Amino acid sequence: MKKLLTILFATMLFLAACNSAKETNETTDGAASDDVVKIKVASLIPPMTDMLEAVKPALKEDGVDMEIVILGDNVQPNQALKDKEVDANFFQHPPYMEQFNEAHDANLVVVQPVYHAMLGAYSNKYNSVDELPEGAEVAAPNDSSNLARALLLLEKGGLITLEEGVGLTATQKDIVDNPKNLKITEVDLLMLARTIDDVDLVTMLPAYAEPLGLTPKNNSLIDEGESDFPIVVVAREDNANDEAIQKLAKHMAGPEIAKFIEENFSDTYMTASE
Repeated sequence: MKKLLTILFATMLFLAACNSAKETNETTDGAASDDVVKIKVASLIPPMTDMLEAVKPALKEDGVDMEIVILGDNVQPNQALKDKEVDANFFQHPPYMEQFNEAHDANLVVVQPVYHAMLGAYSNKYNSVDELPEGAEVAAPNDSSNLARALLLLEKGGLITLEEGVGLTATQKDIVDNPKNLKITEVDLLMLARTIDDVDLVTMLPAYAEPLGLTPKNNSLIDEGESDFPIVVVAREDNANDEAIQKLAKHMAGPEIAKFIEENFSDTYMTASE
């Protein structure tokens, strides 16, 4: 009987030790899991989505697990951020963000400029702006900041003249001279590339021109040169200084992005730190 009690006691000690080890492992695993912060970042298309993918491993090592949320139009990423469905977005330049803030009473802020993208004017029908016929149709973005940018590009190419000083507030009503009587058709930003065979000239950012094999340096009839419109990481006022968002900003301005641009888009983009 004494021997049996000894065996039972030893068995109970063994089971207790196993349970204690299990609880310790679960606690350790839980603590490790708690150390990783999860964030959602909205974007649209390459190369923005590719750049986010490029920093994902380093960001994970830095304790931030980023989910890239790909949305379908150029309004959704800001609306989702405003509604706190995502923690940041990466797809726009500051004037576009400011336009959204004003229109939707939002408080989105720039966290980190990442790269510059040159707007260009492209044609599948003509080799120079001088060849454009009377009444040529030009496709331009339909949002106010990018439309103004396109009008300034057409003015740079000598195709139109704008009211002096209008800058980024320019609309078609500000055209004071249009010697070729261009018909300017405003199109959703994401649809511009599809118009290239239907219009005489289309103004596009590199993200939309590149899938067609076009770059501003090599193929555009007019390009704006060094851009004053960096593509930026955007957050809200209430979370812009959060540690996870600041880590995202650090990596988006770091060597991963510089290497990505150098290897893939050296004739199209340049980092905002250059």
